[in-house]
Parts: sequence; structure tokens; C-alpha cells
Amino acid sequence: MTSVRLRGLLPTLPTRRTRTPPPPAAPGEVVAEALGVRIERGGRVVLDGVGIAMRAGEVLALVGPNGAGKSTLLAALAADLAPSSGEVRIAGRPAHGWAAGELALRRAVLPQDAALSFPFAVADVVRMGRAPWAGTEREGEDEEAVAEAMAATEVGAFAERPFSALSGGERARVALARVLAQRTGLLLLDEPTAALDLRHQELVLRVCRERAAAGDAVVVVLHDLGLAAAHADRVGVLHDGRVAVEGPPSEVLEEELLSRVYRQPVEVFPHPRTGVPLVVPRRTEADRHLPA
Repeated sequence: MTSVRLRGLLPTLPTRRTRTPPPPAAPGEVVAEALGVRIERGGRVVLDGVGIAMRAGEVLALVGPNGAGKSTLLAALAADLAPSSGEVRIAGRPAHGWAAGELALRRAVLPQDAALSFPFAVADVVRMGRAPWAGTEREGEDEEAVAEAMAATEVGAFAERPFSALSGGERARVALARVLAQRTGLLLLDEPTAALDLRHQELVLRVCRERAAAGDAVVVVLHDLGLAAAHADRVGVLHDGRVAVEGPPSEVLEEELLSRVYRQPVEVFPHPRTGVPLVVPRRTEADRHLPA
């Protein structure tokens, strides 16, 4: 499918340049924040008074056990889920105060599941990330942004293949490329490494680091504590709907806290070469000889 046909299927946006692209944030500037956010879903409190900030030039990893509220917090930070109390602010303004088109110029979201109902080609899926920039002075960057995003995620080799024909890991990388092509100053990524092999897990987290080095704020939900320790500037550990602790990995990833939060004894020790914390389950010799 050509880009012309694709554009006809995307939401109609103004053709006149009536929207001004947001200026880049200064290093360390708070790009988005949750202030006392409480969210209830299905009669259960999922987030209870959560406060956390995202800063330009940093990778913030959200970790915690299943059901801790990581994805819910990410959805709230994206303004896709309204809190029952508290507030989310993006670029200094309450998130609900931004029109959808303006919000899409300021944050890009990668959900856990990448699904499409139509057999779009990979290149056209990535090009969808440029839709918010139609009618702005930066719409001329479309092809450059798409090519750069596809190269960064190594999906160019199957640019013409239907998205529906890809493996789970390939779809995950194409979905990330769409987010990168959007070129916003805030990236919100929900488990971007879950379906990936070892090489591409590292590739994705390197891309996150590169975007942070270029001045973006990157928030990534991770289950792998080793990846969080190696690539994040700050880690927020969620537990029972609250941020149990938040700070640099070397300070946050501590044995007693993680053992309690995950209800699994762990050991934390420095990598022999880099000093980055390594987190592994605590095992005994007897564990190796348990009956199958």
C-alpha cells in the first residue's frame, strides 16, 4: 500500500500549519509527572497516591511484580486513562487540558499489544507515527523520520511485508519504529522487550538510551531487572499500587526490598566489570536436585 493511500485512511488533520511544534525541553526539565494519582479499575484500587516525575535526558524504568500497577501508571502518564483523583501533567499543563492532536506532538505511546485489523505494509505502519505532524512545519521530515526509525529498529529488510505476516518479535520492533518516527520529547513504552530475543532486547534499550542522550524523556516498563539496572538512569519500583522506592539503580535495587516486593528471595551483587547491579533469585544447591 502506498503512503498516499495510507494517508487517506488516517484521521483527517488540518492542512494549514495552525499548530506550532513544541520546543525541546532543557536537560533535567520535568516533561511529565504524576501527582497523587489514584486509579480504580473493576472495584479495585490499582494506583493509590502515586507521584513520580519524568525528566528530559533520562530513562526511567518502571518495575515491579505482576499487578503492581506499572501499565496502569503508564496509561495514566499517557493521558489515556483518567485518574479518579490526583493529576497528571504533561509539559507543565494538566494532561486533560491538551487537545488530542497537541498531545500527540508531545508524547508517543507503545502499548503492550501491537495489533492491526488491516494488512498494512511495515513501512506504512511506521509512517502512521507521522500523522500528528501533518499541518505543521515539521511534516517535511516524514520520510527522513520513517527511514531513521526503521534503521534504528532493524526492520528495513521487511519494509514491504504485511504487518500481519510478521513474528511477534518483528511486530514489536515495527511498533517501536512507529513510536520513534513520531519524534516526540516523551516516549512511554510498555514492555518493549517482552517478545524480543537477547540481541534485540539490547538494541531496544540502546535506542532508549540514545533518545535520552538526545534530550528526550523515556519511560519504559520492564520485567527484567538486569535490563533496568544496565540502561535506566532511575528506577521506580511499584508495589501494591504505590511507588515503593525511586532513584538510581545502584540505590534502588536492594536485596531486602526486592525480596519483599517480589515475594521471592533474591541476591544483588555488582557486575565484575561494570559494577552494574545484577539481580538473581536466591537458590541453594538443594534446589538443583528437586524432583521433576
